[in-house]
Amino acid sequence: MNILVVDDEKEIADLVELYLKNEGYTVYKFYNGTHALACVDKEEIDLAILDIMLPDIDGLTICQKIREHYNFPIIMLTAKETEIDKITGLTIGADDYVTKPFRPLELMARVKAQLRRYTSMPSLQKETVITIGALTIDQTNHQCTLNNQPLSLTPTEFSILYLLCSHKGKVVSVDQIYQDLWGEKYYTNSSSSVMVHIRHLREKMNDSAENPKYIQTIWGVGYKIG
Repeated sequence: MNILVVDDEKEIADLVELYLKNEGYTVYKFYNGTHALACVDKEEIDLAILDIMLPDIDGLTICQKIREHYNFPIIMLTAKETEIDKITGLTIGADDYVTKPFRPLELMARVKAQLRRYTSMPSLQKETVITIGALTIDQTNHQCTLNNQPLSLTPTEFSILYLLCSHKGKVVSVDQIYQDLWGEKYYTNSSSSVMVHIRHLREKMNDSAENPKYIQTIWGVGYKIG
């Protein structure tokens, strides 16, 4: 597995590299965005860890540029405590975020969780192709179409939508979504992550919370489709 690490704080980048290499990953480490983007186009990257604050191109812009062509998971690193930075990152295509200062083992757990979902074997799923109305989601090929038009989804968005579709007609709690996707216990202050991904899904599907065609909000519980 090839992991891209981009952070202008050399000590942090080196520490993350050390932990990743100890887990057996190949690491492409950069202290600026320009060299990182060049690497993305040249190497087969399986996951990126991007710091938001960089000297040349900020991490959010790098995330946007990656999402124009690639679908691998992206974890944002941010030293800012404001929720808006985290929400912005998730909205433009990031799959997860970790706030500095962080515990390296926590970051490793997030990396493993993202890679598990990204490389999960479709054969383990009971149903790999699900059709609900004009929506079709194909777990085997990691493709989704709506009204015969492809939907460009991040790995996390795809996983949430597939989870909801595989529980057609049943309510999936926010707790369950968080547990299934991130592989850890859900905390109240993490609810924004799920909500932002749901909102982004609705935007891409031309759906709305007020008059949903597909994703329905069950207030105080979770979400359902169908």
